Amino acid sequence: MRERSPIADVVGEHIQLRNAGGGNLKGLCPFHDEKSPSFNVTPARGYYYCFGCAEGGDVITFVRKIENLTFTEAVERLAQRAGIQLRYEQGGYVPGREQGERLRLIEAHRAAAEFYAERLSSPEAAPGRRFLSERGFERADAEHFGVGYAPDEWEALSRHLMARGFTSQELIKGGLAREGRRGPVDRFRGRLIWPIRDITGDVIGFGARKLLDSDDGPKYLNTPESPIYHKSSVLYGVDLAKREIAKRSQAVIVEGYTDVMACHLAGVPTAVATCGTSFGEDHIKVLRRLLLDQAEFRGEVIFTFDGDSAGQKAALRAFQDEQKFVTQTFVAVQPDGLDPCDLRVKQGDGAVRDLVASREPLFAFAIRSTLSRYDLNTNEGRLAALDAAAPVVAAIKDPGLRKTYVVDLDRWIGFMDEGFVIQRVQQVVGRTQEGAHGPGRRQAARAGAPARSAPVRQEPMDPAVRLEAEALKLAVQRPALLGPEFDALGAATFTLPEHVALYEVIVAAGGTAAGGPGGREWVDRLLEQADAAAPGETGVDMRSLVTRFAVEAVRADNDVEERYGAAVLAKIQEVAVGRAVAQVKSRLQRLNPVEEQQEYNRLFGELVALEQQRRVLRERASGA
Repeated sequence: MRERSPIADVVGEHIQLRNAGGGNLKGLCPFHDEKSPSFNVTPARGYYYCFGCAEGGDVITFVRKIENLTFTEAVERLAQRAGIQLRYEQGGYVPGREQGERLRLIEAHRAAAEFYAERLSSPEAAPGRRFLSERGFERADAEHFGVGYAPDEWEALSRHLMARGFTSQELIKGGLAREGRRGPVDRFRGRLIWPIRDITGDVIGFGARKLLDSDDGPKYLNTPESPIYHKSSVLYGVDLAKREIAKRSQAVIVEGYTDVMACHLAGVPTAVATCGTSFGEDHIKVLRRLLLDQAEFRGEVIFTFDGDSAGQKAALRAFQDEQKFVTQTFVAVQPDGLDPCDLRVKQGDGAVRDLVASREPLFAFAIRSTLSRYDLNTNEGRLAALDAAAPVVAAIKDPGLRKTYVVDLDRWIGFMDEGFVIQRVQQVVGRTQEGAHGPGRRQAARAGAPARSAPVRQEPMDPAVRLEAEALKLAVQRPALLGPEFDALGAATFTLPEHVALYEVIVAAGGTAAGGPGGREWVDRLLEQADAAAPGETGVDMRSLVTRFAVEAVRADNDVEERYGAAVLAKIQEVAVGRAVAQVKSRLQRLNPVEEQQEYNRLFGELVALEQQRRVLRERASGA
């Protein structure tokens, strides 16, 4: 299964990966928040490892963690992706019976999406086709986005899916139906349907728009929370937009399904929308991974909102999350209140592109929106506006950017007194910092739980310890470069307890002499040995440690690895001999050369031999 599921392709469906050198790829970790990428993937060995949170494993482990699946479900997910049909033991293969819950729900939603799409061409779906046509969408557009129609019947979809082998419990659990008095009842009836897909393209839910006057439900109705649908982290259109988001370093956030369609068709293929909920922290995490959102201000996140008061409030809510992005954040508001869909109908594709191009920095929009509530023609109004806008400016974390907006704030209000405005903002900043770092906050910090430590200790700066790490990396990644000489080093050569434990795992797996050229099979053998090893006193997750050393880049280019391996072996032996020299010298200093002449002479001879051995190793290390 792993051979048919290249790890770079699978991981790349969730985060943007870039070349990190040495055959490695790097991106922002999907398992914890970080400002700079520390998530590494090594396609040649089929493993990933995050040096920030110490999560690591193979492609099956990644799918299990990213989608919260069991091992069996993850294998089924990868098999489905690779077009492999699995056969199950204990009774033979019975289609649909033994499959995991997630896969069953995904298949049910795929079948439902096909059912809805077919019904869009039926006579009863005329209101839905008219709705699309009035908004500038053609039949090909509806097919591209998978738009469909839910018949105005109580059990049309339920009967169809149950006839295909799905149970009523599965339909209800997946949100496709709800419990009725005589069985499952379709959740969506007489509505236009948009399939909502996850980042990999699987249908996980639906959005439904009311068409009939007799429908007393809300205008839009969405799939409820289910094992596969979590609205706080779902972005409509992300499956279609993800590659363009990564390519252009731009994401455009719109408010509805038709707005996403309009933007994509108008030449803004980076548009996505939330699904029945406000844009929040989990949505930010998805976009940051696609944007490879780092410390450089390279990318753009552009929010589009209606020009009315509700749209302005939505933009100001987005301001609260702005600084969770590292990249630049903008807002684009159409003055006449048209959303991208209506704008495209009335003014054409170019107007949609112009709307996005006319974006304004979100900080500037937030400040201007605050000022617009006050009469700036009076002293009282200007002072009130300053006091209202000062907290907005004070909330800007970057000191340089905050100072720039202080200057803009003074100009927009019309005080023409930067010193006064700066003083007013600084007072707000001071109060904010005092609240954040006051006695109560410090006491709470002391009383709080200790920070979670990483399962694998990060490599210290000690040169000897770094050298140990390099030797172990080579033993895991390129065992043939070290061979039996590494196996003969002995555990005492290593100083860190986790390094000692890893060396013992390598030896127990047959040593580097048995590792051959390395690769996935060797790493798999080490992982099996790590599982079999008795827990040591280090408290280190040995599987995580093996994975880390399988992924972390070696400090040498491929064309000099052979010489580098010989040099590392010689250097680590030289360090070990150096420690032995220090021990012998220490013992010699404690001896009386007259009273303990025989022991003294023996140790002195041992010292001379060790020094000679160290010189040979030093020469070998420098000449390798």
